[in-house]
Formats: sequence, structure tokens, C-alpha cells
Amino acid sequence: MNGANDMIGNKSIEDFYRQTAASLPEGISKEIGHFNVFETEKLFDRKTGNRTMPYSRRAYYKISLIKGRNRAEYADKVIDIRESALLFATPKIPYHYLPQDSNQGGMFCIFTADFLTRHKSGVVLDDLPIFQPGTLPVFQLSPGAATELEYIFRKMLRELGGDYLYKYDLLRNLVLELIHYGQQLQPMSTLKSTQNASERISSLFIELLERQFPIESPQQRLGLRSAKDYADRLAVHVNHLNKVLKEKTGRTTTEIISQRVLQEAKILLRQTDWNISEISYTLGYDDLAHFSNFFKKHTALTPVAFRS
Repeated sequence: MNGANDMIGNKSIEDFYRQTAASLPEGISKEIGHFNVFETEKLFDRKTGNRTMPYSRRAYYKISLIKGRNRAEYADKVIDIRESALLFATPKIPYHYLPQDSNQGGMFCIFTADFLTRHKSGVVLDDLPIFQPGTLPVFQLSPGAATELEYIFRKMLRELGGDYLYKYDLLRNLVLELIHYGQQLQPMSTLKSTQNASERISSLFIELLERQFPIESPQQRLGLRSAKDYADRLAVHVNHLNKVLKEKTGRTTTEIISQRVLQEAKILLRQTDWNISEISYTLGYDDLAHFSNFFKKHTALTPVAFRS
């Protein structure tokens, strides 16, 4: 098995269905948001034959019933999964998921925030404890619990293929059942500060940074701007994040963020017809003057002069 099968970048849902044996559920395009459920062992990459999960973790939430030896890595924390576990993933918190052998099974569902909005489900996803930064949402399961959860996933699979008029309302209820089931469990113990912790923190920081881009419309806005924003999302102290990045790259957290924002600013100035105020807003600046000063400091040109 490909050991990095859950470290795929920002691929679209169209890429996911094109590159795997998975099929798009009938009628899904008529719904607001997206939902699907899969049997892990049935997914494979048509080109390489490897099992893969190449959906965009920038856009999708995921709940997984994991069977087999695996390792989940969150910044400076490592969780070893030896038998069965329940894992919750949010697009806002990067992690690496590494199978430790070829005997992999289980099921998982993916869904967008639009699928489970407050007016449809009564909950705000990012307000739920299980999706909060700093949590480790991986839960060891007893054989009985694994069987119970597999029944819920298989019910999802059965309902998704049916023609019940309100099947997506039922599927939302089943997703919420998984969430509430997980919130009653105790997180698995972690191994902290292993020798590769700095490498993971650096790697996950870059992944989290790149998830903010590209900016594709004037209404989109960077969600993370400061070093502290990134440290909080990775659940590490801002000073520790800065120390790791300085050792790995020779640059501070703020310098790396600024260079990536500057790169995106140049792209937007050259490749869009958005006005400077719109570009300033999308990059997280409330004050146009602050953006202009930032750009001129790094390029010796104003945004207007750069564009002309």
C-alpha cells in the first residue's frame, strides 16, 4: 500500500471520482453541498492500482472507521492505531494518515459544510467539540463498537443508493449520530515530541498555509493571517512553531506567511481585473493603506505601479 495515501493535496471532488473506482451518487448535484460514503478497501487509483483517497481536505470533512494498523500525525503528536478506531477530520486542521501495513479496511464518509448547515441540521460544525483545534479526534474502538459503527456506515451506503425522497435528511441524521457517538468516547493516547516532530510541524504548517490559496473570488478571504493563527490551528505554542520553522527554513513564521501572501498578491494583480481594494480585502487587510505599505516594503513598488 502507498504509505502516503492520505497526504494528498488540494484535489477537487471531480479529480476524486475520475481517479478512483468511486461513482458519483445519482441526484447528488441536485443537493446543496456534497456527501458520499465509501468502503476503504474498494478504492483504488486507476493509474497506479494503489488504494488512495485523493479528495480535497481543504474543502471536506471526513469521518472514518479505520480497521488495520495505522498512524495519525498531528504536528508534534502521533497516534498509533493497532486495530479499530474512529477518526474525525476537518479541513481546517491538517494531519498525516499513514497505513502501517497492507491489511486495511473500514469505511468513511465525506461531506461539505454546506451539507450540514445549521438550518438543515441544527448544529454549527466548527462549534462542535470534536472539530475544535487542539483536540485529537481519534478514538480506539472495542470490537463491539466497531461493529455498531460499521452498521451506521453501511446504512448510509444503503440509503445513498436508494430512492427515498428524504434520503439526504436521513443521511444528515446518520452523520450527526456518528459525531455524537465520537463525542462520548475518550481520545486515544498520544506519543509526544518524537524525533520527527519538528519535521511534521514544518510540513503541516506549509500544508495549512497552502490550503489558504489560491484566492479564487473577491468574496474569498484568508482565514489565517498571523503566526498565532497558525500555531493555534496546529495546537502548538507560537514560539515553538517559530523556533521549528527558523531551524528548518531560516525564516520566521511571519516571514514565510508574508512571502506567500506577497506571491498571491502579485498573481491577483497581474491575472485578475479586481480593484486594489478587493485584492487587499481577500488577502486579509481591512485597510487598503496597510496592504499598499506591505506590498511596497517588499517590492519597492505600489500595487498600482506593479500592475501597470
